[in-house]
Amino acid sequence: MRRVRVVVDPVACDAFGYCAELLPEVVGLDEWGYPVVAGGGEVPPHLAAAASEAARACPRRALLLRPA
Repeated sequence: MRRVRVVVDPVACDAFGYCAELLPEVVGLDEWGYPVVAGGGEVPPHLAAAASEAARACPRRALLLRPA
C-alpha cells in the first residue's frame, strides 16, 4: 500500500467536518469547524483506507491525498 498524506484546500473547504469524523487520528477541527491536519498530514499505513473514504466523503472535495 502506498504512503499518503492529507492536504486540505482551504479555499474549497466549507467546514462540513466529515474529514474529522472519518479520520480523527489525522484531522481535527479548529474553533470555527475548519480542519486542522496533524503531523504534516502523514497517514499511517493502517489508516490509508479511512483517508481515502474521508477524501471521497468531502462534499467540496477539499480533502486531498498526496503521495508521502
